[in-house]
Order: sequence, then C-alpha cells, then structure tokens
Amino acid sequence: MSRRGTALLGAGLAGSLLLSGCSFRGAADFPLPGGAGGGGYEVKVEFEDVLDLVPQSAVKVNDVTVGSVREIELGKDGYTAVVTIQVQKDVELPENATAQLRQTSLLGEKFVALEEPADPVGRLKDGAYIELERTDRNVDIEEVLGALSLVLNGGSLEQLQVINSELTKALAGRETQVKDFLRQLSGFVGGLDQQKAKIVDALDAIDRLTVRLAARTDTLDVALRDLPKGAAVLADEREQLTRVLKGLQDLGSVATRVIRATQQSTIADLEALRPILGSLADAGQDLPNALELLTTYPFPRTVAGPQGKGGIRGDYANLYVTIDTDLNDLLDNLLGRDNNPLPDLPVLPTVPPLPLPGQQPQQDQRNRPVPVPTALPSTLDQPDPREVLPGGSRDLLRLLLGGLA
Repeated sequence: MSRRGTALLGAGLAGSLLLSGCSFRGAADFPLPGGAGGGGYEVKVEFEDVLDLVPQSAVKVNDVTVGSVREIELGKDGYTAVVTIQVQKDVELPENATAQLRQTSLLGEKFVALEEPADPVGRLKDGAYIELERTDRNVDIEEVLGALSLVLNGGSLEQLQVINSELTKALAGRETQVKDFLRQLSGFVGGLDQQKAKIVDALDAIDRLTVRLAARTDTLDVALRDLPKGAAVLADEREQLTRVLKGLQDLGSVATRVIRATQQSTIADLEALRPILGSLADAGQDLPNALELLTTYPFPRTVAGPQGKGGIRGDYANLYVTIDTDLNDLLDNLLGRDNNPLPDLPVLPTVPPLPLPGQQPQQDQRNRPVPVPTALPSTLDQPDPREVLPGGSRDLLRLLLGGLA
C-alpha cells in the first residue's frame, strides 16, 4: 500500500473516532454475532452479584434469545448491580416476572434468563423494574471449586471416617428410639410451622410490651425499690394471713354445708315468693305512686311544688270545709232510724274563714263581725241526741259539729 493509501485509511479511522465521540468503549460496543436484533422495550433488573456478566450478553426466555444486556451499573445503595436489558417488543411477559443469572455451560458465558411466575399479573412494559427480591443467580463453578479446595486442604477431611464410625457405634441398637425421636421431632417442627403466625404475633406483642416497659423505667425502678418492703410486711404477717386463709376455708365448708342443708327450703321459699313478686311486678307504677302519696297525706302530692307554684306557699296553708246537710237526716242515717225523727235543730251560722296575715276580719253589711256561737242553744226539750249515740258516732258527730259541747 502506498503512503497515500495509508494516509487515507488513517484519516478515515480518525474521522470515525471523531464521529463516535467519547461513547466508543472498545469491542463491547460491537454487537455479538448471533444476538437478538435491535428494537424493543427496556427493563432494569437488580442483582446482588452479576459475576462476570458483560454488556451485549444474551437475554433468554425458555432458552430462546429474546434480547441483550445494554448496560451494567452500580445500584443506588452501592452494594447491588443494576442491569439494563432490552427485550424484543413481540415478547410478552407478566409484570411480576423473575430474572435469574445463568450460564450456557459449565465454562460458558453468562446470560439473563427471564421466567414467568406461577401467578402471573399484568404485563411487563418499557421502563419496568425487577427488584432484588425477584432475582437470583446460579452457583458459579469457581465457587464450587473454591469450596471443594477448602474441604480438601483444610477442612479435616481425614476426620470424616472417625466421625462416621463413632456415629455408627452411638446409633447401633438404638434405631427404634432414634426413629421415634425423629418422628416426634418432625411432629414438633410441624406444630411450630402451623403456629408460626401466632408465634409471630406473640413476638410482636412482646416487642410492644418491651417498648412500654422501656418508657416506664422510672416507675419500674420505684416499684422494684418498694417491692422488698412489701415482701417484708407480708413475711411478718404470714401467720395472720395463714389464719385468715384457713378461716376462709372453714367458712367455705360451713357455707357449703348450710346451702346443701337448706337447699329445699330455699327453693320452697322462692317458689312461695314467686306470686308475691309477680303481683308486685303487675302493680307497676301504682305501688310507687301510693308510697309517694304517704309523704303528703291527706293532701295530694301536687300540694307541694317549687316556690310559688305549689298548693302550699310558705310554711302554712288555709283549709276551708263546707258541710251542707240536714242534721236530722244525718243522725237518722247514722242511727239507722226512719220513724223517730229528731226535733229540728237551729241552723248554725256560717263560720267565715280565718283572715290571712295583714287582712281585716270579714264583716257583714253593717261592718260588724259575725258572731261565732260557742255552744248549741239550750232550748231543746228532748235529750241531746249526742248522748244516745254510740261512742264512734258521738266522735263523728262532735267532729261534724266543730267540737261544740
């Protein structure tokens, strides 16, 4: 090649570099042969460790390549890796799809495998994010070889035979007991598994209790300081407390014996009280109203009331009684006489009511007080009918006549 051709080739390469700018990162920018075509939607996947995964690696679904890895960057927490993958637009995956980091063979390349969960929900769209809880990776061959090297070189592999022989001697002849123990252990673990929700609730309750106790440390400190004093008092009164408890025991025994002895009588008394209590219940409000009337007898309960509104205002009351009857008829009715009428008695004058405080006595038309008789007229020729009446009738007649003698 001539110098002119070499110069043109160098200029072309320089122009390509200038056009690509700073985005050229070497061979990683060139698509791998056989990879998926361009286009599609992007999804970010968070992994705990991506091992030696590199950009342009394949993205597969059921071992079929459906996309490629576009970018690998450090997560926001600084401990995880976020892989940006591009999936072909005709590939439909659920929104809760999972991702796993695998490799094509024992020493093959790494790739991202997308899988559909048992309960698919929605559809995976452009810009979706698969969290760390839905990602996983296979064990790398280097990790297996490293663990095997640790066991072979410094893992006391030579003692495995001793452990095996001693374990065989310990279990010899105890197969039945060991099986029974394993069976019981399985039942115990199964019971714990069934009660795990309650165990979690109990632990949460203990946590809440611990928080409350921590907030009351001062109160607990005072209680712990005073508790020994209270225990000392109880210790000093131990004999008295013992006697009290024994007395309560004896009282309980006596009460039980009395209740058993009087059981039939108690039931009979209750049966006898049943109609009385039933009648009281049927009386309803009548009995309370009657009992309330006793407090104001002989006046109705409405005679008393708030100041200025009741029948009695102050500490006195005026009572007016008017009796309009014929004394002869009254005595005949009281004595049961029909054919022996009494002589006519003079009509008693009407007694005016007592004047209220601050009022003048009632006067007639001539402004003179009305005389009030103090005794019956003595012009009767026949015996006083009050003397021939029985005792009760005489009292009633005396009450009617106003105590005139």
